[in-house]
Amino acid sequence: MTYLFPPSAPVSLPVVGSSGEFPVHRIYCVGRNYVEHAKEMGGTGREAPFFFLKPADAVLLAAPGQTVAMPYPTLTSNLHHEIELVVAIGKGGSHIKAADAPQHIFGYAVGLDMTRRDLQNDMKKQGRPWCIGKSFDHSAPIGPLTPATQVPNIARAEIFVQVNGQDRQRSNIDKLIWNVSETIEQLSAAWTLQPGDLIFTGTPEGVGAVVRGDTLVGGVQGLQTIQVLIA
Repeated sequence: MTYLFPPSAPVSLPVVGSSGEFPVHRIYCVGRNYVEHAKEMGGTGREAPFFFLKPADAVLLAAPGQTVAMPYPTLTSNLHHEIELVVAIGKGGSHIKAADAPQHIFGYAVGLDMTRRDLQNDMKKQGRPWCIGKSFDHSAPIGPLTPATQVPNIARAEIFVQVNGQDRQRSNIDKLIWNVSETIEQLSAAWTLQPGDLIFTGTPEGVGAVVRGDTLVGGVQGLQTIQVLIA
């Protein structure tokens, strides 16, 4: 096959304890999946889950022990952090039952769903898609993947993000409205999941703005911490 121009390089993530790379297929994100965050965004209670996507090349790898620079995006003056547990799918399928979901999970990582909040809010008011607020370049900083077998207690892990050394978000994965298995069940009813898919599972309360020069440190207990400089 002859391409008209060189195809884009594949997007992949390193795997803790392995020399192999995890190729990224799609990035799915769950909205309003912690009660207190749902409230701060204007929602209430255990709403039905809803999803949006980011392109695979929105990934910004935050390598262990390093600070990755994220360029401050264009068109916004209100860039927000949203710390999330990321689930990596290793075995695809559709209409996966929650009870069977764990066998489809390859591993987990720490991620940030960076959001141009002013643009997202404008789209909400107009009843238009959020893509411009959520799916921009470098909007998905993420650390390396840890195989699921190495973090058996992930469902009760602490999750946090600090900005310039101060806590902004701190909660626990057990506060997810829709847990990981339930999310996979719902998501796989709408799309056929593929090996290489990533699922950003939602963020707890405390989202807020960052500016150039801020350093974010995000973590989930048992996973590699990430560090991001807003440049």
